[in-house]
Amino acid sequence: MLQPEKKMISPEEYFKMEQTSEYKSEYYQGDIFAMSGASVNHNLIVSDVITALNTALRGSDCVVFPSDIKVQADELQHYTYPDISVVCGDIEFIADHDDIIVNPVVIVEVLSESTADYDRGSKFKAYRKISSLRNYILIDQYGYSVENFFKNKEDKWELEEFENLNEVVKIKSVGVELSLENIYYHVHF
Repeated sequence: MLQPEKKMISPEEYFKMEQTSEYKSEYYQGDIFAMSGASVNHNLIVSDVITALNTALRGSDCVVFPSDIKVQADELQHYTYPDISVVCGDIEFIADHDDIIVNPVVIVEVLSESTADYDRGSKFKAYRKISSLRNYILIDQYGYSVENFFKNKEDKWELEEFENLNEVVKIKSVGVELSLENIYYHVHF
């Protein structure tokens, strides 16, 4: 039996839909994926990390964005809502869209069972195309585990992993240290 042909959505159609939508969706190569609600642990981690980043970056030229700001991960191909993004210096947007940034220095994603493979796989592959990106941090919401991917001096991605509350994640690109104790401050497993 023949399957109906799937209509591919253009980025501009996606942008128009997002302006009036009651929920957020990410865009990947013509497909739109609705984002599900987040758990309590997810929200507590995001809140604690945003608080720590804002405090540490006060007085700098860096700003911290929550998940309501989209990031262009791959021009005309991939638009996402990271849990947290940090921009230093001038904020650069795509043309005619003051809600889609193109120059994050740091992106943080809190992992869920449904998104962990995507966050580590095709999403990270797309994020690596962002020339300004220096740190990509993945935080597990089910146990103490933080993965800090960072660009080294040769512009190659490396990984540091942390699993103990007394460990500290050094985000060298913005000169901030985040302890796992602060990241998981309000979370109880």
